[in-house]
Amino acid sequence: MTRILSVASECAPLVKTGGLADVVGALPAALAALGDEMKTLVPGYPGVMGKLQDTKEVAQFDDLFGGPARVLAAMAAGLDLLVIDAPHLFERAGGPYLDGNGHDWADNPERFAALSYVAAHIAAQGAGGWTPEVVHGHDWQAGFVPEYLHALGAAVPFVFTIHNIAFHGNTDAGRMAALRLDSWRFTPDHFEFWGQISALKAGLMGAARITTVSQTYAQELLTPEFGIGMDGVLRDRQAVLTGIVNGIDTDVWNPETDPNITPYKTPKGKVANTEALRAEFGLEPSDGPLCVLVSRLTEQKGIDLLIKALPALLDRGGQLALLGSGDPALEAEVQELAAANAGVGVKLGYDESLSHRIIAGGDAILVPSRFEPCGLTQLYGLRYGTVPLVSLTGGLADTVINASPAALARGVATGVQFYPITAEALANAFSRLCDLYDAPKTWASLQRNAMKQPVGWETSAQSYHTLYSDLLAG
Repeated sequence: MTRILSVASECAPLVKTGGLADVVGALPAALAALGDEMKTLVPGYPGVMGKLQDTKEVAQFDDLFGGPARVLAAMAAGLDLLVIDAPHLFERAGGPYLDGNGHDWADNPERFAALSYVAAHIAAQGAGGWTPEVVHGHDWQAGFVPEYLHALGAAVPFVFTIHNIAFHGNTDAGRMAALRLDSWRFTPDHFEFWGQISALKAGLMGAARITTVSQTYAQELLTPEFGIGMDGVLRDRQAVLTGIVNGIDTDVWNPETDPNITPYKTPKGKVANTEALRAEFGLEPSDGPLCVLVSRLTEQKGIDLLIKALPALLDRGGQLALLGSGDPALEAEVQELAAANAGVGVKLGYDESLSHRIIAGGDAILVPSRFEPCGLTQLYGLRYGTVPLVSLTGGLADTVINASPAALARGVATGVQFYPITAEALANAFSRLCDLYDAPKTWASLQRNAMKQPVGWETSAQSYHTLYSDLLAG
């Protein structure tokens, strides 16, 4: 058994802005099945504090970056939590990272330095009699952990997972004292990045092992196109970099028991959900595939490509039901699409129950991302027999088997991939998708194959379990 402290800025179902939260929320139970013990350290946002019961104070800080704080041990949503109760940092309206106007909180560097600082102190001194053997940090918000471990003289190994390298957590070098960082370590070998302090680089340089969320993304990160300025750092640390593809919670995402939908065991059972989804989005019955998309509306997610390529789907009788929010200009464009096309339905925002209904009711799920470290929506699609149409990048490449002639002949295809990642290639993929849909036996085979794919945490958890064990064995 290994004792692991997981350190993250969000954790489903308590607080979530994206796939990071799903991973952080699902990994502890998957590791528990292998005998490991993981506690999860998260900030005490109002939405988190309101869900805690039977808390126990296990650590105190007289001055945690501007005010007193304490660490509370608690169980919530089946998770063994350590929560930082620091009202001056986390008790505020808005999201984890942004205020009500969509701007970064000005003190985000201090807020998430506090997360790393508390993690290092727990690793060095324990909390409530419990001391981890490994600290596992997620994304830049946990990047300063190795710096604070070094300052405390604690030789606890740090595992660092990159969920999305686009976010660096950079701030001005003049903030060094405020962040309690050692000025002697403001060098390229530690956390200096082009004259700035970089929390992401601190984590990459200080980690004993670096993981990311798919094998293909691990290789993509070594290139300038995908490394976003950190490719050189990662090439230097390539010996400790590995890709471990994410899984999903197959209890929460289970078409046989999902309370949000009409349950089903086989693709034929999707029909009632498809009819209900069309009604919910105001779409008429159609002979073409009902495509669905649940996503942030950003260029990274390829929404601009989708808008340009969509006529290739609509002209074949296909339809689109979209749920998402993001860039205001893209939000306006998809609303205009819906107003101009009877085959397009759009709902802005995010609704967890609706996302289940969408994925169960869709014939195909679209993930046209320009880059995608892992992606979870295509895994949800596979689980529900909703055929993924994805770009050939990152985890999308690793989890979807393209319906090539060879894969179809062998009966192993699970979806449609397209490359290059352009509107023209996506339009061609829509044509291929419609051809497959128009061949009922082939389409049913794709759906059955999709539902048979292993998308849970079993394999991935075993990989993390082995990584922790190997790290402690030296």
